[in-house]
Amino acid sequence: MVPFTSAVRHGLTWSKVPHTHDYELKLNHETAGVLARPSCWSPRFLAETPGGRWAFRRQGFLGTGVEITDANSEQTIASFQSSSCGGGTLIFADGQTFHLKYKGWWRPVWSVTTDDGRPMLHLHTRDKTVELQVSAGISPIQLCLLVMFAWSRELQADEDATAAA
Repeated sequence: MVPFTSAVRHGLTWSKVPHTHDYELKLNHETAGVLARPSCWSPRFLAETPGGRWAFRRQGFLGTGVEITDANSEQTIASFQSSSCGGGTLIFADGQTFHLKYKGWWRPVWSVTTDDGRPMLHLHTRDKTVELQVSAGISPIQLCLLVMFAWSRELQADEDATAAA
């Protein structure tokens, strides 16, 4: 897999892998990450990048929260709590806080910002692209995790909307 570090200049694209529940994140046509759902009924996603492997498990009333664990050790890395407007707050075990929000109803743009409002990434659902921002104070592994988590939330929101229709 290709590391995310060069994606800051070039951006990332994603696509569904045919005949599976998997999605691939690509940088210049090379795989940079995989987001998989063990089954269509599973309440979790599994993410893999050169930076690590994580499990995103829905929790709480109506599945509005998410626990993020290391896929190998099952140690909790972060937790997410949805807000009433569809976004939410992601808090890492070390206390770092990020906010996820979206703008637009039809093919929205999802954004992740730091606690003080600095943008980290923008996920464009129409183009199926991820635009990364250079920011000090975040590790490459956390950046990988933020991208994969935001992407999983977008997919989950899309699935929830389809189920409601």
